[in-house]
Amino acid sequence: MEPAYSQMQLPGGPEAWPPSAAWPTAVHAGVATLKVLAQRWGVQAGGAPILVGVSGGADSLALAVLAAETQRVTGLRFGAVILDHQLQQVTADVAQRTARICTHLGLAPVLRDNVQVIQQGDGLEAAARQARYGAFVRLAATTNAAGVVTAHTANDQAEQVLLGLARGSGLRSLAGIRETREHVLADYKPVRIGRPLLELTRDDTETICAWAGLQYFQDPMNDDLSLARIRVRQQLLPALTDPTTGLGHGVFAGLVTTAALAADDLDVLEDLAAEAYGALAVAETTRIHFPLAQMQGLKPAILRRVVALAAQHFGAPQPSAERLAAVQRLVSPPIGRASSPGPVQLEGHVSVYREKVTHEYAKLLVIRSNTSD
Repeated sequence: MEPAYSQMQLPGGPEAWPPSAAWPTAVHAGVATLKVLAQRWGVQAGGAPILVGVSGGADSLALAVLAAETQRVTGLRFGAVILDHQLQQVTADVAQRTARICTHLGLAPVLRDNVQVIQQGDGLEAAARQARYGAFVRLAATTNAAGVVTAHTANDQAEQVLLGLARGSGLRSLAGIRETREHVLADYKPVRIGRPLLELTRDDTETICAWAGLQYFQDPMNDDLSLARIRVRQQLLPALTDPTTGLGHGVFAGLVTTAALAADDLDVLEDLAAEAYGALAVAETTRIHFPLAQMQGLKPAILRRVVALAAQHFGAPQPSAERLAAVQRLVSPPIGRASSPGPVQLEGHVSVYREKVTHEYAKLLVIRSNTSD
């Protein structure tokens, strides 16, 4: 394949690039998706920029190329965010090279930032993700960006569904990676995070990089079999899709379709839960109380989500499935078991109790503890 443009071949920049008639199929599909995303976000040509998270790998460089092509043919503005997680010696050089590529592609602004990864109980990958999305929020605020897009692909989606199944974490995990979500960071406005490549595969992104004449960074962490995600990518998914010893190539498409269907169902459940929360919750400074009888009448899927919304009202993280199941038993004790006042401790210094009114339990309380104690 003859490269369409590259840093060495076309120092003149985007004005020398080939016409859209020369786009391969993957570029047509990616540009179309970026146009739809911008329309849904209400972003106009010449308006606020959409920032692209670019790591230097094949997926994110392909997204940078797609953003540049979309910008060229529509007038929409795209910038780039290059983050160095400082977990490997090579990453500083990769970040510098990636910033040069993004500048050459015509993306502006091109922002580089070092992020500090503080490993906690959920492991290194989760800590890196938290640091990364926090940086996206901060940098989006400094540039008044319309949002940030990341380069998650259909491969990531299939892997995420398998991981969710293995962890038994319910519909939220089956729904996989959402097309658009808001990320919240204290003291900043929520920022939209979009994933416009969920219908493209990793083969597609490598094709886009080859078409563009760009070499991508191959992260050595992608060969680290101590990580569950890498074992799913390199061992489990290939075994499942093997046409002889597995279930065939249709498994991949089936996992991606499952995520899309689950996401539609999850949207409905979350809307119903938000309606129930608005109708039943009475919020005070450090507590939210609910009428117990009405909570007992909710379907379990709605009850769990209402309690999660109450916890999140106090800035606590999404409660675990185990903790929410304990709240469900607190609200409606199994037949033959005595009523308990609780508490059920949730993550983030939040507790759930049953409270008596006169001589009967009549309220469910969600209380934020005093974290200074």
